[in-house]
Amino acid sequence: LTNPSLDDILRFSKRKTFNEAKESIDTMLKNDKDLFSVWKEIEEPIIPLVTAMEQKGVCIDIALFSTLAKEYKEKLSMLTKEIYSYAGGEFNINSPKQLSEILFGKLGLAPKGKRGEAGSFSTKVEVLEELYDAHPIIGVIMRYRELQKLVSTYIEVIPTLLDANGRLHAQFLQHGTTTGRFASQNPNLQNIPIRTELGRAIRKGFIAPQGQVLVAFDYGQMELRIMAMLSKDEKLLHIFKEGKDIHSGVAAYIFNVPEDRVDAEMRRKAKVVNFGILYGMGVLALKKNLETTKEEAQRYYTAYFEEFKGVREYIESIKEYARVHGCTATLSGRKRSFESIRSKIPHLRVLAERMAMNAPIQGTEEDMIKLAIRFAKEDLEKIGLASRVDLIMQIHDELVYEIDNECADEAIACITKAMEEVLSRSYIHYQSPIPFVVNAKKGASWDEAK
Repeated sequence: LTNPSLDDILRFSKRKTFNEAKESIDTMLKNDKDLFSVWKEIEEPIIPLVTAMEQKGVCIDIALFSTLAKEYKEKLSMLTKEIYSYAGGEFNINSPKQLSEILFGKLGLAPKGKRGEAGSFSTKVEVLEELYDAHPIIGVIMRYRELQKLVSTYIEVIPTLLDANGRLHAQFLQHGTTTGRFASQNPNLQNIPIRTELGRAIRKGFIAPQGQVLVAFDYGQMELRIMAMLSKDEKLLHIFKEGKDIHSGVAAYIFNVPEDRVDAEMRRKAKVVNFGILYGMGVLALKKNLETTKEEAQRYYTAYFEEFKGVREYIESIKEYARVHGCTATLSGRKRSFESIRSKIPHLRVLAERMAMNAPIQGTEEDMIKLAIRFAKEDLEKIGLASRVDLIMQIHDELVYEIDNECADEAIACITKAMEEVLSRSYIHYQSPIPFVVNAKKGASWDEAK
């Protein structure tokens, strides 16, 4: 379970009180050496640090959010009028049923998929993406939805959540996902889009107080590095050891061209394949993400596994381990169970295999992030800077700190070193064959520091 309630804990432990449940779960942990180590070395030490992160919060530029609210609502009004003009009349754009009637009834677009419980065809984003070129209304609706979500989830909400000092105290769930990853809520800061100007504008409203600076520390291409490290694939390891761009390097192999002949489109396709393999995509999912034919997607899929045999063997070994043991484990010993891995129902078994394949990678990634939080704090205390440096956010592979200007450079060097050395320094004393590069950037706002 992720972020379990008291009832969940009591049900799991089959006990009547919290203290009894804690004692029972402690005994379970102690009977599993690996899980006990994960708890004692990774999870328990950072509990007070995560609490401190939530209590510290992040400073918000209220004036900027007020400006954004006005601008975004004006844009929503314009998009609404544009949608009405294409639809030939007004309707509730936020109603899936009414939108379905407009798109598939009034405008006669070809529906994708089956009817829902309400009897209307789906208007989910996947459906709209497939219909994008069928009518200009689709693109406007997608822009409207993005803007509406930003307004209702962040721009209107964040100013109402601030304390007397203008700071936002979002919650960070230490075990918010089944792979051990953090999750965020009230509001979910991990879902603020970074690839669009609309999303980045919100990040500009997360600011450093006077005399301080925000610094974002980000592991570069972390999951792909972990996949190379765990699979021990010689070609992937070579690309990272040479400090080359992983997507261009993989493109050179799957397109069978010299690296200096890899163009932007080849790199884009290799990037889709890289992350597709990482997340267990099959040929059909690759086809959709590459926006190409099934034959071309199959060709890239086959070429990847012919070139990177170590990855193929690693994936098969993970699936077999999960089938035998019913679970997978991270480098540090964190386990995730898969009840459907032996299911006789094909699609349930395939889904379990896909999740099992990625779990050790995502879990190892999060183990490293949590160790980094611990070691960075310990090292800052050793050099006397702990009181001048505050962790304020954990977002995916990124740690964001609020640091006094006068000691920023020294603190950045300290945190970067701690993050890059987590595996060799941890209780497993693992020597990675490739470096884990940490990029640190400082700025007056979260957007500048990203």
